[in-house]
Amino acid sequence: MNLRLSDLAPCFEGVIPSIIATAAADGMPNISYLSHVLRVDDDHVALSNQFFAKTAANVRANPKVTLILVDGFTGDQFLLDIGFVRSVDSGELFDKISRQLKATSAQVGMSEVMRLRSADIFRVHGIEKVPSPVESPPPEAVRPPVSLPRLAEAARAIERQSGTDEIIDCLLHGIRDVLGYSHGLVLVRDGGSSGLITTGSLGYARSGLGSEISGSEGLIGEAVSSGETTKVSDMSRLRRFGEAIGLEAELTENASRSIAFPELPRAMSQIAIPMIARGVVTGVLFLESESRLAFRDEDEAALQILAAQAALALWASEREAAIAEPRQAPPPPVPATGKPIRIAHHRYDDSVFIDGVYIVKGVAGTLLRLMMEWHLSDGRSEFTNRELRLAAGARMPELKDNLETRLLLRRRLEEKQAPLRLLRVGRGRIRLEADGPLALDAGRE
Repeated sequence: MNLRLSDLAPCFEGVIPSIIATAAADGMPNISYLSHVLRVDDDHVALSNQFFAKTAANVRANPKVTLILVDGFTGDQFLLDIGFVRSVDSGELFDKISRQLKATSAQVGMSEVMRLRSADIFRVHGIEKVPSPVESPPPEAVRPPVSLPRLAEAARAIERQSGTDEIIDCLLHGIRDVLGYSHGLVLVRDGGSSGLITTGSLGYARSGLGSEISGSEGLIGEAVSSGETTKVSDMSRLRRFGEAIGLEAELTENASRSIAFPELPRAMSQIAIPMIARGVVTGVLFLESESRLAFRDEDEAALQILAAQAALALWASEREAAIAEPRQAPPPPVPATGKPIRIAHHRYDDSVFIDGVYIVKGVAGTLLRLMMEWHLSDGRSEFTNRELRLAAGARMPELKDNLETRLLLRRRLEEKQAPLRLLRVGRGRIRLEADGPLALDAGRE
């Protein structure tokens, strides 16, 4: 059986370390483990070079090298006869290996230690499967290939949506229905900082809507900064991303003013796909699975297609919503009845509490306060995205149809069963409804 590198796809996921065997000019052998091996094409592989001075010296003295790859599913081992071609320390290939190394090493707090020195490219002269005294076990699960007709329909469904919440929901549900992944998040840039905020959630016991993370570290941060998909296929040796962001699940939202990031406790695979519209990364699609090697190459490609479609749909929706509908005569105000609703706004972080329950902070908190102030001063209940953007000024993010207004605020109010609701009443227009008269304290520190 003539094996090709494309037949060894599970060996390049980094689940089981690869081994490189070299020999010095005098024949003294040397064995080293490799953190990353990348298939360049069917004739070449690229090896990460971080610390291996002895290996590098041997390769220069004796270019004949043996590489051992291990299938992460079956444990099958393969011997590759390879020869050194060249070393690169810049360019697309180097950047790809460097991103993956940085993202995975950040999981164990070693992003500043595990830095790529170069990517060494080798030509593959032969591949041999190592005989095993026992039969290899079958893969854990044989999944069918991605259905292109169903993928196309999922992309068309996203395109048909008009509102930001519908687009994000359609993206997550399409991924679940077409690819079978049941745990995912959509995060967008927070207008007031360099971080990201969770605006869509699927499959978690705790939705995490409104949870914030840094936009600089981990898989999600790397996807944002590089604009490229990043994944980890075996989390068993890595610290969970949810721990790395420093949120303690047991802390209450009221005390910490922080919403806990959703967790899949037994996650083994994670992937972060940047959502790019017109060359700008506006958010990230983040998925995880309890299976090792969950995200195959074709799954990754399908996710990139759906994420790109959603990013463009959001961009189009936002552009249209930037032009507010002609103002219509609002319905006459109805005198508020029922129990007064106590609302506290804290200026230092724009956090909002309703009847003592933490709701949201940051840009979203600013927008909610503005709507309540206008409601109290003018008796208004309907507002446009345009006027909210003008009032909030520079703190508003790039998105014209502000996601915090349309999605995060509405869903956080629903999730907390607050006596306030936000309803969409037209393109670029929202309505605030309350179960009682508002009592706003907007001067707190």
